[in-house]
Amino acid sequence: AQQGLTPVLCTQTAGGVTESEYVDLLLEQQVAGVVFAGGAYAQRDADHAHYDRLAARNLPVVLINAAIDDLPFPRVVCDDADAMEQAAEHLLALGHERIGLVLGPRDHVPSERKLAAFQAVCERAGVPFDDALVVRSLYSLQSGQASAARLIEQGATGILCASDPLALGAVRAVRRARLSTPGDVSVIGYDDSAFMASADPPLTTIRQPIEAMGRAAVDFLVSQIDGTLGPVDELLFEPELVVRRSTGAARHRAKS
Repeated sequence: AQQGLTPVLCTQTAGGVTESEYVDLLLEQQVAGVVFAGGAYAQRDADHAHYDRLAARNLPVVLINAAIDDLPFPRVVCDDADAMEQAAEHLLALGHERIGLVLGPRDHVPSERKLAAFQAVCERAGVPFDDALVVRSLYSLQSGQASAARLIEQGATGILCASDPLALGAVRAVRRARLSTPGDVSVIGYDDSAFMASADPPLTTIRQPIEAMGRAAVDFLVSQIDGTLGPVDELLFEPELVVRRSTGAARHRAKS
């Protein structure tokens, strides 16, 4: 709006209008450009035909967060590898060795980056990587709870989650197992969503610089509309580990 454009927000819900249908609708309305804040571009095995339609029309497009390599659009990305390094090193410094991961689907690019970074941290620290401690999940509290329950059964003393709702689900799973956070199992989220400081316990999480990323995405879009944007592939933003009370020193446990 500050740039003289009229923003139109398209939101997806289960069983509602699809991303592809929204693209068709926006093309019919002759929009000046599109910013995607989530979508099939982050998954390798998804249908990407609607992005091809946008590219064929040379419509200005910006993607927020990591995407598959084949798309010709600039991306504004929180550094997933750096985020995972900060979170994993925090837990290792607290004495955790059995660290579980709750990630998105196998073809999800941000999750791929997080996993690769975690494996690299483990290798540098001399901590064995256990594939049984990696669980793939949907991005919901309920899915986080189910995934974390599996990790707790595997003896995880720390759980790194790819979103804050997943982390809240993990905390619930710890309670259901009659354990405590962080006394028995430490939990780290991702995003620093609203009210995470008010969770019980307050959630240690990775903060994305949302405002700066949003401004960059709009700047990229407007520069494309004006024809002034030079070559851009991916603009990385540095995340910040926000330490609260959901992480603490490791208490080693046997597998259930």
